Amino acid sequence: MDAHAIKVKLESFDPAPITTTTDTVFIDLTSDSDDDQPNNTSRPRVSGELTNSSSSTASIAPLIRKQFWKAGDYEGRPSNSNWCVTSDGMEHLRVHPKFLHSNATSHKWALGAFAELLDNALDEVRNGATCVNIDMVESNKCGKMLLIEDNGGGMDPDKMRQCMSLGYSAKSKLADTIGQYGNGFKTSTMRLGADVIVFSRCRGERGERPTQSIGLLSYTFLTSTCKEDIVVPMLDYEREGSDWKKMMRSTSDDWNLNLNTIVQWSPFFSEKDLLRQFTLMTDHGTRIIIYNLWEDDQGLLELDFEADKHDIQIRGVNRDEKSIQTANRYPNSRHFLTYHHSLRSYVSILYLRIPPGFRIILRGQDVVHHNIVNDMMMREEVTYRPQQGTEGFSCSVDMVAIVTIGFVKDAASHIDVQGFNVYHKNRLIKPFWRLWNSAGSDGRGVIGLLEADFVEPAHDKQGFERTTVLAKLEGRLIAMQKTYWRKHCHKIGYAPRHSAQTDEGVPKETSSQQPGKQCDTFNMHTSKLGSRSVQNHPQGLSDKTGQPSVSESTLRMLDQLRKENSTLKERLKKKEDGPISDLRGEVEAEREKGRSLEAE
Repeated sequence: MDAHAIKVKLESFDPAPITTTTDTVFIDLTSDSDDDQPNNTSRPRVSGELTNSSSSTASIAPLIRKQFWKAGDYEGRPSNSNWCVTSDGMEHLRVHPKFLHSNATSHKWALGAFAELLDNALDEVRNGATCVNIDMVESNKCGKMLLIEDNGGGMDPDKMRQCMSLGYSAKSKLADTIGQYGNGFKTSTMRLGADVIVFSRCRGERGERPTQSIGLLSYTFLTSTCKEDIVVPMLDYEREGSDWKKMMRSTSDDWNLNLNTIVQWSPFFSEKDLLRQFTLMTDHGTRIIIYNLWEDDQGLLELDFEADKHDIQIRGVNRDEKSIQTANRYPNSRHFLTYHHSLRSYVSILYLRIPPGFRIILRGQDVVHHNIVNDMMMREEVTYRPQQGTEGFSCSVDMVAIVTIGFVKDAASHIDVQGFNVYHKNRLIKPFWRLWNSAGSDGRGVIGLLEADFVEPAHDKQGFERTTVLAKLEGRLIAMQKTYWRKHCHKIGYAPRHSAQTDEGVPKETSSQQPGKQCDTFNMHTSKLGSRSVQNHPQGLSDKTGQPSVSESTLRMLDQLRKENSTLKERLKKKEDGPISDLRGEVEAEREKGRSLEAE
């Protein structure tokens, strides 16, 4: 067979309207629109297509495991060898419903899934979005559900199908958008719950009529009906005058089948209930409802809506009660201590810059944007530029990162807060990234912030791809932290560190790099809140201004170290006197017993 004869069906997506025959009912994620030939009655029916469905008002009780990490145990009906062959003789690879779950496992952290949905809303600013709303709503049919709604440009029927497809992304060609893989909507919604229903309204472009569409991506539906292919029932409407008219892509029977399936497997009871959701929206935007939310091993919802009525938090290992109490005492360290479990805390630092006038509303209250630089004292700025020629790109103006580094304002209390907050294209990828893991307290209290557009984020946007560029950046950030710590640690109550103890592997600070020669280097500049710089001179000499020579400075430092060592010895002696005296008494008693036994 010719090498091009096998065609992977998710390789591309034809945005043209899908013309189907009566045997094609749903949007099949394993099907290309140009392969559905009219009057092709000889094509075998794929397992993802339904022949009948009925509405139900009973609550949806998913047959799958309610814990996300166990939901992939689903077993469909035994596979058969009837592969879908189109009229051109090409075979299609199929996408099993299990893929929805395995694809979502890229999000190990539930709050990372929220971030992907917020990225989509923020990208809609270019289409007029001014806000995104995240809330919890309840349904008699499905219990607690998540609502994410924006007032962006919305999606027409074709864009809705692109959104539901796997791997399609028109954003990858746009320089200033966050999304790029065409996978975030599927991974994030399936990570938070088993099912999602999407309502989108578009005003129409270039003279086209306004449209509104409904799409259902339901893991519960697919697994409960033993599907072997991912299918998505959808409904479309277009506006004629003041009325909304059904957009028929095939027959009225197919329309009714899609409608009945959506009603049966969604939180709604009728078409009227579905259309009522559009009345809650403006004339453009997207409304996403995620339901059948995942539970933890104790049978409780993974998401906690009760701890704070204006927040969404997560239970389990990410929630540390001790950290929450510490955050109340040290407000400048609050984001470090709470972003793991609090969506409000995480979202407040998720973006380096928020577009003017754009609002993020969480459960009825605006999220206040927070710049981590405001939590720093004794700030310094360090210019970093990756090495020229590394992995095929040259050192240019775009390849520069300004690293802001300083002590958290609570550092004098010696709490264990440290790490770099690394953004990529305005989006936080690594919050409080801890790179220097010293054996003692070295590095404690030092935090940093930078925007590194020259490293590539991973698909879940919670880390970076392991490349040479990233490895070099890691090394430089560690060096920056060590240099900063050595210079300033004594100002917040730690003993001064001699340069020989921390200079190993740390490049010298310089401010006289030649133009074009700053690649793979960093220059440190002390801010107004920083300390004075120290200049070294030949031993035994003084400079022209009469500043002390190095030998005098060394003597002073040695004298200070002797005093501190003496103080530490006194403290240690006081702590050890009690236990040591007791031990000496016990040893002496044992010796007396030994002497008595020898005498006998």
